[in-house]
Amino acid sequence: MDVDVTQGNDPLIYPQETPASLTERVCVATLRPDGGMWAPMWWWMCLGVALLLVGMGAVSVAWLFYAGLGIWGIDWPVAWGFDILNYVWWIAIASGGTFISALFFLLRAPWRTSLNRLAESLTLCAALCAAIFPILHLGRPQFFYWLFPYPNTMGLWAQFRSPLVWDFFAILAYVTCSILFWYFGLLPDLATLRDRAQRRWQQVFYGVLALGFRGSARQWRHYGPVYGVLAALMAPLVVSVHSIVGMDFAGGAATGWHSTEFPPFFVFGAALSGFAIVLLVLLPLRPALGLEPYVTDRHVDVLGRLLLTSSLCVAYAYVMDVFSTFYGPDQADRTMFAFRLHGLYAPVYWGTIILNIVFPQLLWWRAIRLNPAVVWPICLGVLVGMWLERFQIIVTSLARTQLVSAWGQYTPTVWEWSLLCGTIGLFLTAFLLLVRFIPMLAMAEMRAMLGDGP
Repeated sequence: MDVDVTQGNDPLIYPQETPASLTERVCVATLRPDGGMWAPMWWWMCLGVALLLVGMGAVSVAWLFYAGLGIWGIDWPVAWGFDILNYVWWIAIASGGTFISALFFLLRAPWRTSLNRLAESLTLCAALCAAIFPILHLGRPQFFYWLFPYPNTMGLWAQFRSPLVWDFFAILAYVTCSILFWYFGLLPDLATLRDRAQRRWQQVFYGVLALGFRGSARQWRHYGPVYGVLAALMAPLVVSVHSIVGMDFAGGAATGWHSTEFPPFFVFGAALSGFAIVLLVLLPLRPALGLEPYVTDRHVDVLGRLLLTSSLCVAYAYVMDVFSTFYGPDQADRTMFAFRLHGLYAPVYWGTIILNIVFPQLLWWRAIRLNPAVVWPICLGVLVGMWLERFQIIVTSLARTQLVSAWGQYTPTVWEWSLLCGTIGLFLTAFLLLVRFIPMLAMAEMRAMLGDGP
């Protein structure tokens, strides 16, 4: 697809860039043929912090396996705590890559070409973290495969009315298709790295991963339609996955949950989280990898607008949540919502409103959208706000049941906090490894934009 790289006030690609300079810059950053450091210093520093967090998480999981779920703060009536909270948070973060790469590919938005590889990589890392929590939540994680309906001598089958089974199939489908979509789009670039590699291990490594891709006319003829089919599968899949996550709550009888607005509500929240994480990582990574000629201010401006739009959609969902609660006939729902506003967890609710709705309104102004010193804290605040939203949805609803005698509260323990830190470290570690070994720009698609495509 040929586009005018100088269109608009900000170009998609700097005019002086060519297909040759693009390939050279990306390959040098990945292959590092000059014999310098194996990775830049900032990479090692970030990896050290990430591995420290992973260590905290590993200790927490090891103690969980030894002592059991009693080390967590969950109890009656709040039987879902950080485990389900963090699962919903991470799976929402994982949506950004699909929205940018698949949905906007179908819409033929040319700006997504510079961002799709980064967004897809973030999707895989976040989905990896999300998959951990439902398994740990089972209590006996070694039997997680019991969720899958397979023939067995005991004649046991999964409980298809359980949200855990829904989550199992949602995550399995989403992760599988995300990996296929990411890897298939990566094949031409792996072949480029294989052909330009100078070290033997790099030639073997990228040669095996490239699966014999040579860029022949016959291969390109099949590549385009298959990539389009995968994109067409991923776009509705991301909506269905987050709708299923919303149905985990809508299918329950807890106060504040039994509502048909939850599926679209969670889709809106997933879009907000996804755009926030992409912009949060993009702002420091762009100068670190020298990607300014290909990821320009125009891309940052578009992501800022998408973040603002998603924030407005979430604001609409919040308003409808208030309306349906007080318009409806259930007094228990109103009592629970009053507890959100004025009770023990009121700072969580108001923090959600401020971070997800109020602060993103600054993005109405283009000068702010192009100011990394302002946009980066807004994106970080959105991620924190979405975490707080999950907390107030899960904890406040369970803490205020319909029976006053069954009311309770939830206080997370240090082991739950350390497990959350461990998954953040796992996310950073996985992403840093991808940054080191995988090009963060889709070279083949970028060359096509510059008029040198297949």
